[in-house]
Formats: sequence, C-alpha cells, structure tokens
Amino acid sequence: MESVLVPVSRPDVGSGGLTGTWRTLRPVVHLDKCIDCGICWLYCPESVIDWERGQKIKIDYNYCKGCGICAHECPVKAIEMAPEGGL
Repeated sequence: MESVLVPVSRPDVGSGGLTGTWRTLRPVVHLDKCIDCGICWLYCPESVIDWERGQKIKIDYNYCKGCGICAHECPVKAIEMAPEGGL
C-alpha cells in the first residue's frame, strides 16, 4: 500500500481579524475548575486560546469573537460566557 502525504496546516491567530468593539460576550476561564484537557483549544475557530499541557490557558481577547464554542465544548464547564462589561 502506498502512503499518501496530506498537507495539514493550523490557522493563524485571529484569522478573521481583530474583533473591535462589537463582541457582546467573552469567555471567562475558571482555572480552579480547568482539568487541562485542551478541548477548548482544539475547537476554537479563531485559534486564540494558548494552551500547553500543565500550563494555564490564555485567551487573546483582541481576536476572540465571543462565539462561545470553547464554553460549550468544555467538559467540566470551566469556561463561562460573560457580558463584555464584566460579570
């Protein structure tokens, strides 16, 4: 059987551009609940979550669109969507 190479690339940070002032909700990470699984990082469509096993996750709010996918996919609900002005 012949092997086939498939090109794989990762989207660049903020592939949709800077968010600006239109975002109404932002993800807030509760690090005390986080189990370091990386699922939020995997599903983020804008690739704005910085994650490495054993380190705290960080979100680049300059590019985060507030879609809520990270909060929806988090298995322990360590991420909640909060109003842009704060909790």
